[in-house]
Amino acid sequence: MGAAPAAVPGPWPEWVGALRLIDHHCHSVVGAALDPAGFGALLTEAPAPAPGADPFDSAVGLAVRRECAPVLDLPAHAPAADYLARRAELGVAEVTRRLFAASGTARLLVDHGYRGDDLLGLDELASVAAAPVDEVVRLEAVAEQLADAGVSAEDYPDALATEVHRRAESAVGCKSILAYRYGFDVDPSRPSPAQVGVATDRWLTQRARDRAARRIADPVLLRHALWCGVDAGLPVQLHTGFGDPEEDLHRANPALLAGFCRATEDTGTAIVLLHCYPYHREAAWLAHCFRHVYLDVGLATTYVGYRASAVLAEVLELAPFGKVLYSSDAFGLPELYLVAARAFRRAVSEVLGGWQHSGEAAEADVLRIARMISEENARRLYRLPVAA
Repeated sequence: MGAAPAAVPGPWPEWVGALRLIDHHCHSVVGAALDPAGFGALLTEAPAPAPGADPFDSAVGLAVRRECAPVLDLPAHAPAADYLARRAELGVAEVTRRLFAASGTARLLVDHGYRGDDLLGLDELASVAAAPVDEVVRLEAVAEQLADAGVSAEDYPDALATEVHRRAESAVGCKSILAYRYGFDVDPSRPSPAQVGVATDRWLTQRARDRAARRIADPVLLRHALWCGVDAGLPVQLHTGFGDPEEDLHRANPALLAGFCRATEDTGTAIVLLHCYPYHREAAWLAHCFRHVYLDVGLATTYVGYRASAVLAEVLELAPFGKVLYSSDAFGLPELYLVAARAFRRAVSEVLGGWQHSGEAAEADVLRIARMISEENARRLYRLPVAA
C-alpha cells in the first residue's frame, strides 16, 4: 500500500490525472449491501430524501451516474435503476474496490467517531481502499465515551484531557463538531476549571435521568473539549458551513471563529476549517490573516456539481496556496470518494489550467500549486511520511 496510483484518465490534462490525493478529512464506508432506499439516504445531507423525490435528481446524483457508472461497466449517465442493479450484481466489496481505485486517492485521514459501528473499521477500509489510513480523533465522541464509562464529575475535566492526549499519540489530528452541537457564537477563551466542573456535574446528572441527554451540547463543555484538542498539539479540524439540519447554518459561519483564531494563534496548534461553503470566502480570509489557519472545500465540491470550479476559484482569491487542502468528506458510499476526487481534478484543471492559459501563472507554478493542494500541504501539516 501507499505506492503512487496510476494516472487517472479524464477530461483534463495528464498532469491533473497524475496528482496524488491525500484526503485529509473523510469517513469510512458501509460494508454491507444497500437497498435503493439505503443508498438514497446516503446520497443527501438531509435525514432522508423528500417523500416521492428521487435522490438521484440532484447535482451529486447526476455526478454518480456520470462518474461512477463507467467504473461499473455501464455507460455514463446510465439510469439510476440500472446503476443500482449493476451495483448489487457486482457486490459491495467489488464496487468499493473499483471506485476507490478510480479515485486516485493515495491516503485517507478518517474521522471514525460518527456512526463508526455502521461502517468498515480503519484496517478494513485501508484494505479495500488499497491506501494508508490515519485516524482523526473526534473530540465530542471521546467525551461521550468517558461519560458512558462512568467517569465522575470531579474526574471528568482531567480525564478528558488525558484521554485526548493518549489517543493523539496514534492519530494525526483532532476534530470538533462545535458547529453542530451549539455554534461558533461562544466565548472563544479556555473555560475555567470551576466553569467546567459546574457544567460537567449538570451534564452527568442530566444523563443519569434522560438518555436523550447523552450527547455533549453544553457550550462550556464543548469549549473544554476543543481546548483539550488544542493542547494535544495535533491539527484541530472544525466543521464549518454546509452540513446536515442538526446545525444552524448561520452559526456555522467560520467568520465567527476570529476570536478563537486569535486565542490560539500562539499555541503552535493548527486550526483547519472544513467544508466552509457557502462561507468559503470568509474561511479564506481567516487563512489569509492567521498564520495557523488552513481550510478545504470538501463536501461542497461533491454536492455543487459543475460549480466546483467556481468554489475553488473563490477560495484561491484570498487563501494562501500553502493553506488549502483536498478532502472529500465522503461518508458511507464509496461513490462519494470518486465523485469528490473527479470534481476536484476538474476544478484544478479549469482554475489552475485557466491561469496558465491566460498568462496569470507559469506552467511550473501551476503544477507546483496543484501538488501543494492535492498532497503536499496535508503531508506537511499532519506530518505524514514522504511518499515513496
